[in-house]
Amino acid sequence: MSIAKRVQQWATFARTWHIYDCTWQNPFESAKLVKTHLMGLQKPIYHPMIFSRGLCTSHKLLPIYQVQKRSMGRLGVVDPSSYSQPDLITTEHSALNWKVDFGATKIQGSVLHRFKVLTANLDKILLDVRDINVTNATLLAGGSELPINFFISDAVDDIGQKLTLELPSGTAKGSLNVRIDYETSSSASGLQWLNPAQTLGKEHPYMFSQCQAIHARSVIPCQDTPAVKFTYDATVEHPTELTALMSALIDKKEAGKTLFKQEVPIPAYLVAIAIGKLVSRPLGENSSVWAEEAIVDACAEEFSETATMLKTASELCGPYVWKQYDLLVMPPSFPYGGMENPCLTFVTPTLLAGDKSLADVVAHEIAHSWTGNLVTNKNFEHFWLNEGFTVFVESKIVGRMQGAKELDFKMLSNLTDLQECIRTQLDKTPELTKLVVDLSNCGPDDAFSSVPYIKGSTFLRYLEDLFGGPTVFEPFLRDYLKKYAYKSIETKDFQSALYDYFIDTDKKDKLSAVDWDLWLKTEGMPPVIPKFDESLANVTKELASLWSSKSVAELTDSAEIKKTISIHQLIDFLGKLIECKDIVDLTESKINLLESTYNLKSSKNAEVRFRLNRLVIRARLIKRLEEVLEFANSNFRMKFCRPIYRDLAGWPEAKPAAIRNFVSVKDQMMAVCSHTIEKDLGLK
Repeated sequence: MSIAKRVQQWATFARTWHIYDCTWQNPFESAKLVKTHLMGLQKPIYHPMIFSRGLCTSHKLLPIYQVQKRSMGRLGVVDPSSYSQPDLITTEHSALNWKVDFGATKIQGSVLHRFKVLTANLDKILLDVRDINVTNATLLAGGSELPINFFISDAVDDIGQKLTLELPSGTAKGSLNVRIDYETSSSASGLQWLNPAQTLGKEHPYMFSQCQAIHARSVIPCQDTPAVKFTYDATVEHPTELTALMSALIDKKEAGKTLFKQEVPIPAYLVAIAIGKLVSRPLGENSSVWAEEAIVDACAEEFSETATMLKTASELCGPYVWKQYDLLVMPPSFPYGGMENPCLTFVTPTLLAGDKSLADVVAHEIAHSWTGNLVTNKNFEHFWLNEGFTVFVESKIVGRMQGAKELDFKMLSNLTDLQECIRTQLDKTPELTKLVVDLSNCGPDDAFSSVPYIKGSTFLRYLEDLFGGPTVFEPFLRDYLKKYAYKSIETKDFQSALYDYFIDTDKKDKLSAVDWDLWLKTEGMPPVIPKFDESLANVTKELASLWSSKSVAELTDSAEIKKTISIHQLIDFLGKLIECKDIVDLTESKINLLESTYNLKSSKNAEVRFRLNRLVIRARLIKRLEEVLEFANSNFRMKFCRPIYRDLAGWPEAKPAAIRNFVSVKDQMMAVCSHTIEKDLGLK
């Protein structure tokens, strides 16, 4: 058999088994390439150019490389969850050319990356992918196009795959353009496809993305790490009757085609798209809200304070660089409260309480415009740099708009949520309660919790108090954001900024008072709880104590339970009641009394309904299981459905029904939601 024929057989074999998915330039080099590049494979690999004892007369194919199944480990030096090598090469700009196919539930097209090569003689580019079908890779140089070899490794669970692009020998430092033609999987983890029946209008399909933390790799072959920031433009073909939006400014609109530009560098997880039958209403000079027609006016009313929040955040943090700030109210399957996609924040419809009581989430997402989007954690081990700072700034926005007591009450209420998270979600993984975590063998989705949000913001409040309060600390905050704007950083960079700012001031002695290891590496609740104004929190604390310690008969005649409280106090009280170790007489009668006293049955507030359903589960009211599951099916926001399913998993009588219900609706959830609930229910 000729060498050429053997090479052809090898290529067919390799592609069939997804071992060596590449285009062929120099097949005589392929044996060396396989050995050099293919990792994570659990199959023996054979190559037709290797012959027994070097004799060409033998047609026996010998195994040349075999890697045993291994634990995930750190995929990269800079980011444990990314194969990319931003210390060697970084993305400067990406041009997306997409055709959105609702019938196949796929995005088809290409991405043209402009890379900056940081080291001489770079022989390959490593990118992150997940269930992406790459059909071609091309090097663009000097007006010509050169096809390049590429191949994809086997998948690592919950992480994805490594795409290797081979470069010509002698590749120099500087700019490099590579186009990748591809299509996404019909079940891409970063995309959600809804049929018309799953939308409010019932007439048109809907698609949206959620790329944080590491799901951009299921939408774009890219350096899917927050260590890399790039600008992008996009040309998106879509059904003419639908509107396309992205985390970018609309540059041009044609029938069935929309062009976008994002001129501020962002990490891959902030690339976002949504397509549906959408309309908008203005919220301010540079702000609008988008939603389906049936709810857009209610959304405009609910989020009418957006412009004020944006102005307040700018006063705290500095100029707003993103030009436009729009909101898109998502379908109920959106898994988060909000997602800070630049120019277009995604928010859950569970914020529509009718009284603006849950609109603080918008303040949180606005704060991300500086803390997370402008200054970004280098990898998700330092996620608190995104979320802790954002909760800290969010509380300040609330404080300036509603008063200092509300600021402190909000932070104290957050501690109640953190306590519950540590007790339940993270009870078997206490190492994830550290402020800086180790993601060597844990995906960011599995590590996601309220710890970086609340423990992080509590640390910042502690520092603010230590260094002299807001008048001293807020100028430092603005200086920190200015210093690291457009950069990706680690915790040590924040430490350095704090030291540099205060070392030559009368506060320098405070620097040595900060026990960094205690705050960053200790498990559990924050090691120090700052001194908050507890006047509003004491009311909820006393109510929780009363309802947990008194019988129904004693409570019925109590004047204390009839005192007027705010909606935020009601939410906090119910949360504290859930956290009470013992609740006397927790029966159907006590739940009924709770509902009638605080008009819970008529509440549209999802936070209230969520906590009431958890109390119903704790009371083991099997007759009300159907309404608990109905609430769980009404939205797939992980903040709500994950604790509900965890609680049901601990109730033997209800667990089978919970599993059946989950199986029936899991296909309506985004992958990040179904993946984590499967673990909560012990199915994975």
